Amino acid sequence: MTMIRPARPDDTDVLTQLIAVSFEPYIERIGARPGPMSTDCTSLIASGSVWVADRDGDAVGTIALTDEGDHLLLDNLAVSPSARGLGVGSQLLEFAADHAHSCGLGELRLHTNVAMTENLQYYPRRGFRETHRATVDGFERVYFSRTL
Repeated sequence: MTMIRPARPDDTDVLTQLIAVSFEPYIERIGARPGPMSTDCTSLIASGSVWVADRDGDAVGTIALTDEGDHLLLDNLAVSPSARGLGVGSQLLEFAADHAHSCGLGELRLHTNVAMTENLQYYPRRGFRETHRATVDGFERVYFSRTL
């Protein structure tokens, strides 16, 4: 069973590695390291913005969430390749929706790279709608929103 818990400082190395392994396949497609691979896990964990999907004591996924005042921003979602297809990503997204509600927010937002074609199908199947596209810091991004 997968349980979602707040990340602790001692999770930093494991989450950094999990994010690297999760996003490494996209380097060739994008032509650069995806933004999430540069995540400062130490700072985000210290701010209380990161949660871990823990399965039998192993971190199999992570999510970083930021309260933006009028919506909850999903900064990063990563699932270990060994846990893909087990519902971990969906569980993390539902956790994000519950967290948004607890913060009094009625919307989740995120962006992904246009080259991450799997995400362009994944998020709409989970209630997100594409809002727009833009190039930011050299990355072609697709923006999504989910009203809760």
